[in-house]
Amino acid sequence: MFYWIMSNIFYFTGILLILYMLIVFTFYLFIFLVSALELRRRLGMETAQHEELLYSYDTKPVTILVPAFNEQMGIVQSVRSLLSMNYPEYEIVVINDGSKDMTLEVMIEQFSMEKIPLVIRKSLDTKEIKAVYRSRVYKHLYLVDKENGGKADALNAGINVSKFPYFCTLDGDSILERDAFLQVMKPIIDSNGEVIAVGGSVRIANGCKIERGEVVEVGLSRRPIVIMQVIEYLRAFLMGRIGLSKFNILLIVSGAFGIFHKDWVLKAGGYNRHTVGEDMELVVRLHRLLKDEKSTNRIEYIPDPVCWTEAPESIRVLQRQRSRWQRGLLETLFIHKGMLLNPRYKSVGLISLPYFLLIELLGAVVEFAGYVIIIMGITFSLISWKMAILLFCLSLLYGSFLSMCGVLLEEWSLRRYPKVKDIVKLFFMALSETFWYRPMTTYFRVQGLLQSLTKKHQWGDMERKGVSS
Repeated sequence: MFYWIMSNIFYFTGILLILYMLIVFTFYLFIFLVSALELRRRLGMETAQHEELLYSYDTKPVTILVPAFNEQMGIVQSVRSLLSMNYPEYEIVVINDGSKDMTLEVMIEQFSMEKIPLVIRKSLDTKEIKAVYRSRVYKHLYLVDKENGGKADALNAGINVSKFPYFCTLDGDSILERDAFLQVMKPIIDSNGEVIAVGGSVRIANGCKIERGEVVEVGLSRRPIVIMQVIEYLRAFLMGRIGLSKFNILLIVSGAFGIFHKDWVLKAGGYNRHTVGEDMELVVRLHRLLKDEKSTNRIEYIPDPVCWTEAPESIRVLQRQRSRWQRGLLETLFIHKGMLLNPRYKSVGLISLPYFLLIELLGAVVEFAGYVIIIMGITFSLISWKMAILLFCLSLLYGSFLSMCGVLLEEWSLRRYPKVKDIVKLFFMALSETFWYRPMTTYFRVQGLLQSLTKKHQWGDMERKGVSS
C-alpha cells in the first residue's frame, strides 16, 4: 500500500514537473527570439559616433559611485580604469564602508588624497561619515570614509556627496571599458531624459589580461567553475535582460554597472538598507513609482557598454554569492508583494513579477525536486524509465540548450571573445551544465531560501585576488 501511494505521488509530481519545464522552456525560447531580433535590429542600425557625444551640450555629467568594503586587492585597478574614461565631465566617489583591510590606506597612498571640508546634504539617512578626501593629483576623485552600514548605506552616502544629476554604481573590483559611459548614456540623451535608468553588460574578468586598469586582451579562465559563470552571464544579460527591457519590464539593473537619474532615486527613497538585494529592490520601487505617477519614463538595458568584474573561483565563495542573491530576490518580492498580479502596475505586476516569482525564485525548488524525483524514483523504482529520461531531456533543454543559445548570441553580436577556441570551449562547457553546475547552484539557491529568515544583512565577502592577476 505504501509503495503504491509513493509511486502515485512520484508519478503525478513528475507530470507537474514536465508541464512546468515545458512552460518555462517555451517562455525562455520566446525571450531568446525577442533578444535575437533586438540584437539584430541594434546591429543593423547606423550607430552614432560616440565621439560626437564628447562635445554635445546634451551630454550630462555623471557621478561614479564605487562602494568598497575590503577591496584593497582590486580598488586601485578599478579607480585607474575610471580615471581614463572617455567622457567629458564626471566625478569619482569611492565610499569606504568601514573596511577592515587596507582599502582606505591604499586609496590615500596611491592617489595622494587629503582631507577636505565638505558640507554634505543628508538627503538620505546613512551611517556617520568620518571624513571626505580629495586627490591632489586627480581633482575629480573623492574618497568617503564612513562607518560600516552595508552596501546600500554606502551607496546612499555616495548619493548625498554627489553633485551631478546622474550617478553610476560600480563594484570596487570592476573595470569599465573606456567608452562605456558614452554608450550607456546614449539612451538617456536620445530619449531626452525619458529613460531614467540604464544597465550595461557585466562580464567576467578572470582570465583576461589587464594592464593599468584596462582590459587589453579578453580570455577565459582555466577553471571550469569560472567558465560556467561566464556562460551564466551571457545567458542572463544577452537573453534575459534584452528581452525584458524590450517590453519595459526589466527589474534588475546590476549593482556592478548601472546608471540612474538621481532625482528619481531620491524621490523613491534611495537604496533599501534592510535587504541584501538592494539593486533589484530599487529598480522594482522605481517601476512602482513610475506606475503610481502614471509616468511614461523607462528603465532599459543595452548590451554594448561592458563592465568587467571578478568572479568567485571557489565553490565556497560561489555558494555564499548565490545564496545571497536568492535571499535578495525573496526579500524584494516580499516587500513588493502588493504589486504581484495587480493590474494597476500593468506588465510589471502581471508579467515580470510573476516571472521572477515562479521561475527565478520557485524554479530553484522545482529543479531541486526534479533531481530528487529522478534519483529516488529510479533507485526505488517509483517512476518509469520513460519518465526519468523525459525529465532528464527537459533538464537539458531548460539548462544546457538555453545556455548554448546565450553563447551563440555572444558570438553573433558582440564577439568579445576573439579566439575561436574560447567560443568552442564556452559552447561545450554549456552542454555540460546540466550534469554538474546547474544542480550545484540549484542547491545553493534552495539553501539561500532556507536561510532567508535567519541570515543577517551583510556585504557577503568574496575572496579577492584582484582583476589584474
